[in-house]
Amino acid sequence: MSNVRVLVVDDESLARQRIRRLLQAEPDVEVVGEASTGREAVQCIAELQPDIVCLDVQMPELDGFGVLRELGEGPIPLVLFVTAYDEHALRAFDVHAVDYVLKPVDADRFRTAFQRARTQIQQSSAANRLGELLATVRRVSDGATMTNGNGNGNGAAPAANGAPSTFSSRILVKHDGRMFFVKVGDIDWIEADRNYVRLHVGKVSHTIRERISHLEESLDPRLFARIHRSTIVNLNRVREMQQWFSGDYVVILDNGTRLRLSRHYRDRVEKQVGA
Repeated sequence: MSNVRVLVVDDESLARQRIRRLLQAEPDVEVVGEASTGREAVQCIAELQPDIVCLDVQMPELDGFGVLRELGEGPIPLVLFVTAYDEHALRAFDVHAVDYVLKPVDADRFRTAFQRARTQIQQSSAANRLGELLATVRRVSDGATMTNGNGNGNGAAPAANGAPSTFSSRILVKHDGRMFFVKVGDIDWIEADRNYVRLHVGKVSHTIRERISHLEESLDPRLFARIHRSTIVNLNRVREMQQWFSGDYVVILDNGTRLRLSRHYRDRVEKQVGA
C-alpha cells in the first residue's frame, strides 16, 4: 500500500505540531500540508487531495463543518475531527466522520482513531482492486468467446498456427447406461468431490469420474479459472465479486450461486486474466 496522505487543519500552531508528532509514529504516513483556516483547508484539499484530513471544528472564517460543505467535485477525504468541543460529536457522525478525538489529544486514542481511518482506506482499495479484477475477467472472457467464433463460447480456441486447440470443447458424460456430451460453454461451474467432479449446468448437474486438476488442464484458461482447490468457474458466468474474510472473496454467478475465491488462488486468477 502506498503512503497515506494526511492534511492537518487547525488554527492553533501548537495543536498542528502535536498532531504532526503523533503522525510520525504511524508507518507509511505523509503529511502533505497544513492549514490554519477553513478557507485555506478547502483550497488545500482541492489541490493536495489527501486521503485523510485531521480537522478542527472551530476555526476563523469557516468552521470544520463549513469546510466539508464547501468541498466541490473530486475525491472526498476521510475526516478525523480533532477538537476541544465535545458537543459537536453527533453532528460529526452525521457527516460520516471516521472518528471524533477530543483535545488534549491522547496518543493511544489518536492511534486508534487513525487506524480506523487507515482500515477504511484499505477496504476501499480492496474494493477498487476487486472491481478492476472483475472488469478484466469480463473483458478477457468476452474476448475468448469472440475468438472461439460463436456466441456461447463452445468452440475450441484456435492455436497460434491456426491448428485446432487442444482445449476441450465438450465433455463426455456417462449416466444410466447412456452417454452424451456437455458443451464446456454451457457449464456454469465445476465442483470436485474426491475422484469425481460435478458439472453444474443451469439447474442440473452431471457427475463424471475425473480429478479436477486433470480436467482443469483440458479447459481454456481464458474461459475457466480455478478459484478454490475444489472449484472451477466459467468466467462468462461471473457477475460480481465481494470481499469476504481473511483475504478470501465471494464470487457471485449470474444465477445467484455464491462460490469462494480463496486467497491462495486469487493471485493465480489475476495472473491468468492479466489483471
